[in-house]
Amino acid sequence: MIYVGGVPFSVDSESSSQESDMLFALMEHPILVSASSSLKAIPEWKFTISEESGSERSRQSKCVYIFQGEYATVDPALVDLVGTDEATTCVGLAIRNRTSGMTSVAHMDSPNIVDVGITQMLTLVVNQNSDAELDVHLIGGFEDASPQRASDGTRAERKAKLEGYSFPLCAKIVETLQKSRGKFHLQTLHVLRHNTRWDSRGNACPIFHGFLVETSTGSVIPASFDRMSRCPDEIVRRTRITACFEDSHWNGRLLETYDTQTDRFIIAPCSWTKRQLHFALTVQELPDSEILLSRSTSPFAEGPDFVDTERRKCDYLIRYPDWRHTFPMKQPRVFVRTVDGIWVRQ
Repeated sequence: MIYVGGVPFSVDSESSSQESDMLFALMEHPILVSASSSLKAIPEWKFTISEESGSERSRQSKCVYIFQGEYATVDPALVDLVGTDEATTCVGLAIRNRTSGMTSVAHMDSPNIVDVGITQMLTLVVNQNSDAELDVHLIGGFEDASPQRASDGTRAERKAKLEGYSFPLCAKIVETLQKSRGKFHLQTLHVLRHNTRWDSRGNACPIFHGFLVETSTGSVIPASFDRMSRCPDEIVRRTRITACFEDSHWNGRLLETYDTQTDRFIIAPCSWTKRQLHFALTVQELPDSEILLSRSTSPFAEGPDFVDTERRKCDYLIRYPDWRHTFPMKQPRVFVRTVDGIWVRQ
């Protein structure tokens, strides 16, 4: 069940069957509105490899990075920071056990993975303690459906305008948390209109695309990462995001990447097909503008390296059309952290 300000949250019985009504009510809760305003006032941390090795704070920090469709649960005794970015219509979800500090972060990209995904996240965070007090943060998603400012007008008018990708995902996450047995203390709900700005051409865009959680304190910091800090095994993990849609093993599940007990990345195998190779060859023939329009759920809100990233993923599929080259004998790819904090393949 969801708690706000230490109090169980509920909506009127007449509308309680509609998860969208619960989401709207939470969006208007004074405590959560204030928390969202406070988050906007925090400068975004631009996380880079040079920063990681340059500042005293970062040199001592151990970070775990999560891509779209992935999740990781980290132990504060082993990891200082866990985070994600590149979210437009996706939502970053963080769940932290107040007592143990165990923290799970997921980059949710579809309502279809929410139910099982939250169960995956809770496995090590709760650890068979159903009474655990859990802090929850949702950051990401924006008003991606309507060219009008859906924050204007009555709740009914806003509800009619909200379609697209972000709203159903946020509503599903809220619904699942509310129906779950745990005690979910919602600390941050920086989504939809709270996370929306408009550019000079009137296009809606997210204010924040990502965040970091400090595992020792539970503090949440708006953050972005450069290519070198989105590691390890960046392009393989990105390729899995596309390939998993045709791999039945991953239906309705978040991708597994990180082993909590050993502080290693264990990237579980995922297969891809000749159809995906053909698709990659087709995409590589497209101009940048068509790649942006066809490959993004929010083409006017993507970062400047979106098209380059799509081309690099296609290049990898073209170079290695047989997935068994990447995952020989169906074995995972394992990466360990060196004393300098660099990930190396084992």
